[in-house]
Amino acid sequence: MIKVNLLPTKRKKKPKPVPPFVVTMVIVTVVIFIVMANLVFFFSSSLSTKRNLFKANEKKIAELKQKIKEVENFEQLNKDIQQKNSVIEQLRKNQSIPVKLLDETSSLLPNGVWLDAMTVSGENVSMEGYAFANSDIVSYVDNMKNSQIFTEVYLQESKSIVIENTPLYMFKLTFRIKV
Repeated sequence: MIKVNLLPTKRKKKPKPVPPFVVTMVIVTVVIFIVMANLVFFFSSSLSTKRNLFKANEKKIAELKQKIKEVENFEQLNKDIQQKNSVIEQLRKNQSIPVKLLDETSSLLPNGVWLDAMTVSGENVSMEGYAFANSDIVSYVDNMKNSQIFTEVYLQESKSIVIENTPLYMFKLTFRIKV
């Protein structure tokens, strides 16, 4: 005889196989997550490196600005020294001019002529003096015109005057010094 069990029995159900699409999606999601994590780590470390590099460059720029300022100060100081040297050289060059002027005017002075005033303004010189005769004044002007260091010699005025009962000629003369 055959026995039949009519009571329901619990049977184990076979698990349904996972579709390959879901497995692929899970694997792709895990791979994307790992790649994204690596990218975030890479970019955060790269950003940190860039920030440190930026700070170092800012310090270098500040140091270079300080050096540029020092160089500009040095250039200004050098320019000031050059100006002072040029003034000193000009003074040295012009140092002998008054001596030459007085020596030349004195050596060209004929007998009977004397100088009363001399005004020097740069290269221009004006003189006032007296003489016993007008011919002495003309002789002095000719001597001045023939001089190597005087140019543009002009007799501005020559007039007869009497000082303490002595007849004299007063004259005014202008000329330039060759530098």
